[in-house]
Amino acid sequence: MSYSISVNGEVREFDVDGDTPLLWVLRDVLGLTGTKYGCGIAFCGACTVHVNGAAKRSCVMPVSSIGTAEVRTIEALHETPEGKALQQAWRELDVVQCGYCQPGQLMSAAGLLAENPRPSDKDIDAVMDGNICRCGTYVRIRAGIARASGLISSAGKKAKSGAST
Repeated sequence: MSYSISVNGEVREFDVDGDTPLLWVLRDVLGLTGTKYGCGIAFCGACTVHVNGAAKRSCVMPVSSIGTAEVRTIEALHETPEGKALQQAWRELDVVQCGYCQPGQLMSAAGLLAENPRPSDKDIDAVMDGNICRCGTYVRIRAGIARASGLISSAGKKAKSGAST
């Protein structure tokens, strides 16, 4: 069947079965390999993407369920304020170890920060609980999210003070 979906701001057309998971459309059909396969049952979070701004597991989401929704992948993370702040924080704090889970970690974190720009450690832990890091960098991931939150807050304060001059 023919589908047309918006991915990272660009309408993409392709032919696949409707029950094909979005993950495989992104990776195998569209060549967006940043989103990773981890478990195939929405348990590990490696396949996390945004669908209309909400973090979703693409390994269990049939492409037929996308409809007119906007899909955003790790390849476009830098286009959002949350994504830019997270990428800066990840670099500053050397969050990544092996890196395999990081696209999913970053997409989940960006979803959190878009909804709650000043999360507590408890908020971070609750949202990130479904993302597995085999290297165990959870403390650095939490610190990275907290740092990104501070960067977003600082950018907002600078914008407000600059606007009043």
